[in-house]
Amino acid sequence: MRDLREFIAQAECEGELRRVTAPVDWNLELSHIAKLNEERSGPALLFENVKDYASPVLTSVCTTTARLALIMGMPKSSSLVDLMREWVKRTRTQIPPVWVDSAPCKENVMRGDDVDLYKFPVPWVYPKDGGRYFGTAVFVVTKDPDTGWVNLGTYRLQLLDKNILGTQFIKGKHADLMLKAYAAKKQPMPVVAVVGADPLLFLMGAARLPAFESEFGFAGAIRGAPIEVIKAETNDLPVPASAEIVVEGEVDPTATMPEGPFGEYTGYYSGIGATPRPFIKVNCITHRNNPIYWGTTVGRAVTDTHMTMALTYGSTLWQELEAMRIPGIKSVYCPPEGSGRFLAIISVKQMYPGHSAQVGTAAISTEMGAYGLKTVIVVDEDIDAWDLPRVLWALSFRFQPSRAEFIKRGRSTPLDPSLPLDAREITSRLIIDATIPYEWKDKPIPVELDPIVEKRVLARWDELFPEQSASEAVPISGDGNGHIQSSEPVVAEGAKFEM
Repeated sequence: MRDLREFIAQAECEGELRRVTAPVDWNLELSHIAKLNEERSGPALLFENVKDYASPVLTSVCTTTARLALIMGMPKSSSLVDLMREWVKRTRTQIPPVWVDSAPCKENVMRGDDVDLYKFPVPWVYPKDGGRYFGTAVFVVTKDPDTGWVNLGTYRLQLLDKNILGTQFIKGKHADLMLKAYAAKKQPMPVVAVVGADPLLFLMGAARLPAFESEFGFAGAIRGAPIEVIKAETNDLPVPASAEIVVEGEVDPTATMPEGPFGEYTGYYSGIGATPRPFIKVNCITHRNNPIYWGTTVGRAVTDTHMTMALTYGSTLWQELEAMRIPGIKSVYCPPEGSGRFLAIISVKQMYPGHSAQVGTAAISTEMGAYGLKTVIVVDEDIDAWDLPRVLWALSFRFQPSRAEFIKRGRSTPLDPSLPLDAREITSRLIIDATIPYEWKDKPIPVELDPIVEKRVLARWDELFPEQSASEAVPISGDGNGHIQSSEPVVAEGAKFEM
């Protein structure tokens, strides 16, 4: 997949995208249609008739596992854990980007006084938001002034003026670390904000990769080919050649403007009113002809944000546990409902006393887990990490509260609504060992079916129940996407959306 337009064509062909041709207002109406559609597990939506604008708006791209699979070039039937496993496999060796001399993202150029962010159909998402947010499905490219390390990060960007974007670079995030390095040099930080490139790059911007690693290299590894980049017009940052809209500017480390509030992925606002924060002064905008603006509703689960974080954070956690050379890791799952970051479930084949405890403490010590991960549940190998009914069974019958580990201090996020607004830098953590201890000599005796009789019964299933095939004879269980399901889901992925 080369760009967002190729994704749109493929998704439409697969029944995963609907065009909305009826007139829709960018002010609240568009986002409300998208959010209600997402809560019904509906398709991606391409709004082609947005009030006051000629260019379209794309939403709900990543809200189902089927569409994440399309982005990764995998079968639509893949589960979220299938995607995570493949992510870990493909990214063991990075493929750096390749520079090109020309690209469609340069078809139109605005400079100086011609810069006008209001020329794009940026939605106002929720009534209590501080304004229109240009940056929801966006990633920001920055570069460390000392090492040359290039980072892609997804940060909210509020439309404050025709050439001003408010930012929220949370403490300790890579853009924040880089901004501090520029502050030490008393220099502005060059930035590029990208909308609508290869959708895999948006996933990369949302990923919690380690410092000094470039998301371009990981994206190339997943694609199996280098990502094409081109030099920005006003700085030397790499711009994805596939971009729809490229905003170039700089951040003065000493200057702030009021930004916020914004309806976050936790389902709550992270503050009351606007807060002084750094901002991007925009010097140049380049874009394709008839550019496609890509946005997400964020808000309460499950939206693009939750699904992308579940995939990217869970994959990164799995990858980092492998890098620690901890044996026996069978599967890792960070549910979308927890935004992929606050809760992790890990299945392990125990090989020695204390093995499960090692896995739990290792998880909160990874790059991903050290930031905001509050609860880790460790289960035995006979339970898949994504099978939530079986995980709940283990919590009920294998977990003993006295074996839980409680940690009082860990790095938190200002977005966590379970903490007071004025005390969100530190969080507590809980490691729940829902395994049967390895060292027990006398372990509980499981109740199990006789495998020979089970096979014989399944072979007779059509005879016993002619209206139901043996393949349909499955109990209610997790679907690998974090949702408990039965054989007949209420709304199928890719359901029709009529306007």
